[in-house]
Amino acid sequence: MERALRGDDTPAVVSAPAPTPAPTDAGTFVSALSSDGSVSLSTDIADQLELRLDVWIVEPKRAAEWTAEIPKAFGYAVNVYDHLVDEKAVLADKRRAYLSSVAINSRTSQGSGQVASPLQFSADPRALVPRDTLRSERGLLLNSYQGGFLVPQTRLGELPADTYGVTLEFALTVEVEDSVGEGSAFGQQTVYEYVPIAITTPEQGE
Repeated sequence: MERALRGDDTPAVVSAPAPTPAPTDAGTFVSALSSDGSVSLSTDIADQLELRLDVWIVEPKRAAEWTAEIPKAFGYAVNVYDHLVDEKAVLADKRRAYLSSVAINSRTSQGSGQVASPLQFSADPRALVPRDTLRSERGLLLNSYQGGFLVPQTRLGELPADTYGVTLEFALTVEVEDSVGEGSAFGQQTVYEYVPIAITTPEQGE
């Protein structure tokens, strides 16, 4: 089995300010989900090194059935792809990327103009996966054949009755290797991704 290597070099911190999505109203709120209830978001964290966040709805399975009052759930996965090498290349030939922190916040869009946060979550991803998953003091290794970081289901509770949309806000802190082999260094950065999901109101459901 491939093993994650450990290093003692201190990572450089790269500031990445979180963008602020533009405000919307019920007539202009646009869901990020495709017709099958999923979305794939991609960010370059280095030259031809792609971090991909996939999000999909779990319960109810149809996005049109997401209303304010019923329990809701979604799943998500984080992976890294090094496009400088073949996708089947061994780990020793790839630039390593570790996920050291995952946080999810949420913000409602409501007819009243008020804002609620029905979901607030932050964790070390190493605490959420099996013990034999590749890891180091830097975090959970993403670019391995084990498939990165997967959370099959996260609950989203009841929303205020006038909610017409909810935006999931992901903050993913990664440590990324700048090159392959001896003498490589790691840099730290935080990737922010936003997933707006439309909520069906009673008027729309009629």
